[in-house]
Amino acid sequence: MGKLLVIDDEEYIGWVIKKAFEATEDEVILCIDGKSGLLEIQKQSFDLVFLDLRLPDIDGMDLLLELKKIQPSLSVIIITAHGSIDTAIECMKRGAFDYITKPFDIDELLLQAKKVTEMGKLKEELKYLRSEIIKEVEESKFLSKNEVANSIFKSINQVAKTTATVLIAGESGTGKELMARRIHQLSSRENNPFVVCRGDGVSDNELFGLEKNSFLGEVQRKLGKFELADKGTIFLDEIGEMSLMVQAKLLRVLQEKEFQRVGGNSNIKVDVRIIATTSKNLMEAIQEGKFREDLFYRLNVIPIELPPLRERKEDISDLVYYFIKKYDIGNKIEDITSEAMKLLKNYHWPGNIRELENVIERIIILSDDKLIKAGSLPVEILGQKKNVKEPIIYFPEEGINLESVEKELILKALKLSGQNQSKAAQLLGITRSALIYRMQKHHIS
Repeated sequence: MGKLLVIDDEEYIGWVIKKAFEATEDEVILCIDGKSGLLEIQKQSFDLVFLDLRLPDIDGMDLLLELKKIQPSLSVIIITAHGSIDTAIECMKRGAFDYITKPFDIDELLLQAKKVTEMGKLKEELKYLRSEIIKEVEESKFLSKNEVANSIFKSINQVAKTTATVLIAGESGTGKELMARRIHQLSSRENNPFVVCRGDGVSDNELFGLEKNSFLGEVQRKLGKFELADKGTIFLDEIGEMSLMVQAKLLRVLQEKEFQRVGGNSNIKVDVRIIATTSKNLMEAIQEGKFREDLFYRLNVIPIELPPLRERKEDISDLVYYFIKKYDIGNKIEDITSEAMKLLKNYHWPGNIRELENVIERIIILSDDKLIKAGSLPVEILGQKKNVKEPIIYFPEEGINLESVEKELILKALKLSGQNQSKAAQLLGITRSALIYRMQKHHIS
């Protein structure tokens, strides 16, 4: 079984249960009231709780709900007197595993615990079977015909084996969160929490929790994201959007591996792996005073930059068929025409993979055709929204120096994009790798 908690105000009952489990070598912790039981659950995880419904300080039904909030997968067996069986049944409806009545038989107690263990094993088997079913699909998301993208995907296994902090950069929609989840799934922390925290507007309360404090108006302790992620991974999405105040507190967690709840003064140690993402250029944010340089270097231990979809167009065909398989539940789509595929490959995809996924899903929902044709595509992909005019070019009598013009266009595009190579390449209508090649050719640093 592992670790058990008994919450019962009759000390004799707790002693009997502890004695019953001595032969199993399970660790049994006893609490004589609801508050101390709640504190134990907040401090550590348990496999099973024996909960008496009648406690001196907290109603057993209310305590059950609180326990399940803190640890949703927790198995709780209700201990009840004969007169409160109806209440015990109501507890089962609210998430309790089962109930036993006082006075209980030791063999019955051990049998109930054995059921919990067997149920846990069944859940693990089900989890394994489900993971095997989706394994092939999951792995297909991390295969690419693009050399740069494929080298990044191949490195995931090696990155997952470490506990180092990862910073994933890339435009919106390139799959940063998907990669973060994959790293967690392949790591030794996979069975522990993966806690998501969005950077935009996040408060230190949300990250680090609140201590019970009458001055602050807090009547009970609230756990923050870092405590909830203990032994697991915390995913800090769009780290560049965090306020400087929160950045300073986050830096301390990275340095000291501990923090204090808001309103508290005791240090709380956590074992958490941090995976952060950004679609911003953090070096530019540092120069503008919007991001801490010391925090950047703490986060940037393993940097990963995901290329935008327009730089890996050779993957569009595979992604299209993947999304057809994902969303075409009724198998009504037979194929996609070559003309439609060509248009998809020629589109610049500002929303990246997420935009492509949305386009395919929308077509499957709205179209009655068996084939995805050019006419099925949104107008922005067809180019109907663009009013492209032929550029006006003046040639002087002495002619022009094509190399100088190309260099000048590259410098102008870099200036307009704030030295962002991906955006500059988009302005010039070329790939980022092509832009880098031309920059090297013209000795542009």
